[in-house]
Amino acid sequence: MDATAWHWHNATDQEFHRVSTISLEHRAHVIVLGNEKGGSGKSTAAMHVIVGLLRDGYQVGAIDLDARQATLSNYLVSRAKYAESHHMHLPQPRTLSVHRVDNDSRSVAETAERTAFEAAISELSRDCDVIVIDCPGSDTFLSRLGHSYADTLITPINDSFVDFAMLAKVDPDKLDVIHPSVYSEMVWQARKQRFSRDRGKFDWIVMRNRLGATIARNRRDVGTTLEALAKRIGFRTLTGFGERVIFRELYLQGLTLMDLRDASLGISLSMSHVAARAEVRALLSAIRLPAPRFTLTSPPAAIGKLL
Repeated sequence: MDATAWHWHNATDQEFHRVSTISLEHRAHVIVLGNEKGGSGKSTAAMHVIVGLLRDGYQVGAIDLDARQATLSNYLVSRAKYAESHHMHLPQPRTLSVHRVDNDSRSVAETAERTAFEAAISELSRDCDVIVIDCPGSDTFLSRLGHSYADTLITPINDSFVDFAMLAKVDPDKLDVIHPSVYSEMVWQARKQRFSRDRGKFDWIVMRNRLGATIARNRRDVGTTLEALAKRIGFRTLTGFGERVIFRELYLQGLTLMDLRDASLGISLSMSHVAARAEVRALLSAIRLPAPRFTLTSPPAAIGKLL
């Protein structure tokens, strides 16, 4: 009998009622991975957050709002197939996809999308500590809705002024921030919607991905300007994932760097792997999460679709 089962077997009725009451009142922490530019490592970051939290003992749900491209959903399907074909256990989240609705009336379409999204949140909130939402890399109603439910928003950007333009307009000579750009404005609206709905606030982390090994002038300038913008519009900055081949190599198998110490994978850790794992750990540590709930059993992994 494992430690979890022993605890519940020996708990008194009063203790069982107390912990059950806490669980019923629990609200899942929602982590949103979002921006309005593809190719920044958003789905890769989402997958590593999901698996890292699963291995840390959290019950994790995932919602793919980019269901047309389905990068996250396909990643998780590949993971399940790899585990089955290799007769091994890999932790899996409960996963749902919410699709965009095609209708001549945007009002009708948005109502249907909102209903499906809220049903997904409700379904996963019943037994998950954390819900990770992967948003499309474009401005859609579902993306804006997902942002408005965040407790933590993680925005990966490539370390260049090309991606920085998504956040703010910058003076090319002085590198001063002239004004926030469309994505920053959308996040501001999402913050207002979140506060209006439940008086909640969310923590915004801008994650600098694909940093080069050398500290070039462009990298220094992006960092300085980003810190100035952070103070102005309210986000934290984080050094994210480096330009490492390993992040791309694991995609087809549905694996992450957090799986590599599993002896059954037969992959030896190099210094590059160790450094990349440290980058993932830094991201997980930056997310301000409460301790995982103490639950009787883990929910079954499921891959589903709403709408």
